[in-house]
Amino acid sequence: MSAWDAWIGREEVRTDRIDTGLAARWLATLDRDAPSDGNVPQGLHWCLCVPDAATAQLGRDGHPTRDDSEASFLPPIALPRRMWASSKVDFFAPLRVGEAVTRQSRVQTITEKSGGSGQLVFVDVAHETFGESGLSVREVQSIVYREAAAPDAALSPPIAGPAHVDLEGWSSHRTLMPSELLLFRFSALTFNSHRIHYDLPYAQGEERYRGLVVHGPLTATLLLDLVRREFGDNALAHFSYRGLSPAICGEALHLVMRETGNDIEMAAFAADGRQVTAATAQRKEPNV
Repeated sequence: MSAWDAWIGREEVRTDRIDTGLAARWLATLDRDAPSDGNVPQGLHWCLCVPDAATAQLGRDGHPTRDDSEASFLPPIALPRRMWASSKVDFFAPLRVGEAVTRQSRVQTITEKSGGSGQLVFVDVAHETFGESGLSVREVQSIVYREAAAPDAALSPPIAGPAHVDLEGWSSHRTLMPSELLLFRFSALTFNSHRIHYDLPYAQGEERYRGLVVHGPLTATLLLDLVRREFGDNALAHFSYRGLSPAICGEALHLVMRETGNDIEMAAFAADGRQVTAATAQRKEPNV
């Protein structure tokens, strides 16, 4: 019996509305124009129904505090470091500017593991986002909690010498430099106050990262935008991504993609050749 069994099946419902301001800020953050059909791009659901804990209820890392009360949706796991490890997303119908949305969330599994990086606890949360015409997005999000970094631990990822990013076999490639401005805007859009994304002394001194960390969902959003540049808006039926290594602010990020039939493989690489993200997707079946 797990100490966290009481949280399995715990549910939460949040509501929101996709106003024109949110849509405009999302598009401005990605330096792109609005879709012509009034739909919003895939990935904007990460800005909806976000946690809105009061500032006084935030923990040292910037995330909302958790306790053992029935009001606490996520369990009070004592491990202090939190990361968004992966997501599996199914897209059913586009969301539209102006419509009300409801997100139903459920704690699906809680799994404790230990390995070379110490003790880990994975929490899988299933989210279903409904627009006014029904289910739009279903996602299973995996959050991982980790042990505190030793005060004298080497900064991660380690500084590597010049390396070659192997682009052979990838049909699409985009390089960009995630800046402090981009990280700030994405944190604001998602109401994410995790300090590793904007507080450099905290990121280096407490969590022992080499620099500010690019959000996992931001890298995923940039990969979705790479698909959009190739196939147009709302082209995917399914998208999965997994974080492999931290992407660091101010360092080049290489986004790549290739397609085999309806299957798409994507990845993000750091300038030193390190793979940051692995992703797969499937395109929607064409209308007959």
